[in-house]
Amino acid sequence: MSSIPLRHGIFLPPFHPMDENPAACIDRDLELMQWLDRLGFHEAWIGEHHSAGWEIISSPELFIAVAAERTRSLRFGTGVISLPYHNPLMVANRIIQLDHHTRGRVMFGAGPGLLASDALMLGIDPSTQRDRMAEALDVILRLFRGEIVTEKTDWYTLVNARAHIPPYTKPHPEVAVVSAVTPSGGRLAGRYGLSMICVAATNPFGFDALGANWQIANEVAAERGLAMDPAQLRLVGPLHIAATRAEAYANARFGFERYLNYLNNNQPRFKVPAGKDPAEWFVESKFGVIGTPDDAIAMIERLYAKQGAFGAFLHQAHNWADWEQTKHSYELYARYVMPHFSGDNRARIESFDWCTEHLDELAEKRSSAARAMFDKHEAEQKAKQTATPTARPAKGKEAF
Repeated sequence: MSSIPLRHGIFLPPFHPMDENPAACIDRDLELMQWLDRLGFHEAWIGEHHSAGWEIISSPELFIAVAAERTRSLRFGTGVISLPYHNPLMVANRIIQLDHHTRGRVMFGAGPGLLASDALMLGIDPSTQRDRMAEALDVILRLFRGEIVTEKTDWYTLVNARAHIPPYTKPHPEVAVVSAVTPSGGRLAGRYGLSMICVAATNPFGFDALGANWQIANEVAAERGLAMDPAQLRLVGPLHIAATRAEAYANARFGFERYLNYLNNNQPRFKVPAGKDPAEWFVESKFGVIGTPDDAIAMIERLYAKQGAFGAFLHQAHNWADWEQTKHSYELYARYVMPHFSGDNRARIESFDWCTEHLDELAEKRSSAARAMFDKHEAEQKAKQTATPTARPAKGKEAF
């Protein structure tokens, strides 16, 4: 637990099997945004991908523009825009426009690009992506501040470039960098004092790196006279919950193995031992949760024990279960996990416990008050019966 109020949201790549109608999948993702908004989730981060089959949103900005019109309070982040794929002036202008469209409900998440297949289609050497991300991010932040930028690199040219309008959010929307295994995200977050999203907080290749990258961010920030804010650290993890563990496992078997196969097809990293049930092995290895709200609470508390303070836990959206079961998982999380960490029920519980401790005293006072009311009523009735009737004047005569 932490003194920093924990926010809750999702990180939507999205993951959609290749045998489903893609238009229906995107519609369902938009419906999910409305459901999260109704349940009281705080934020949703939308990914950008262009290949590999499953992750079918190529423009998080377009998706956010539609979703913002259908929601009331949910905040949206690009999770993330792959900066090496875009001219930095175009990125800055699109985010500023989206900031105005959403009246400040947008956050700018930046990354180097996760899928090597995306980079190769664009003729980009994957080994250059992190350096290009750093170049682009520096320019975008300057444009957000209203600077005029002239700069030529081996992949973009800017001549007296400036943002056409200032951001709606002052001084500009929140900026977050993604962090997984390498220290590049932590270095950039520390250099500029930005927010950080650890997309693999519960994975073996990300869990140990989480503390190291956050430490790197703090060290780099301190060198520049800045301080990292743990409230702006977001941790991502996958989970599906139901009323019982058995029910949760039954739900998750709808799509879990396909999900794991997709991740391994992109980059082999989850090696299920022979003879082991993939979902059970995944949970036993503490990569994620398939269980109950109490299991979700336990996972987040493990993250607190490992990391210390952080600001938000983001579900990795995955579609392990079918649609109605997926919605129910988010509903259970909102009903039971959120209030556990917010403490919204603390006063209610304390009030209930106080009544329990004083049960005999309260019962006696209630009985005494009831007896007193009966006694009062009986006394008043007796007084009416014994009172002398008032004399009436004779008929036809006035009384003086």
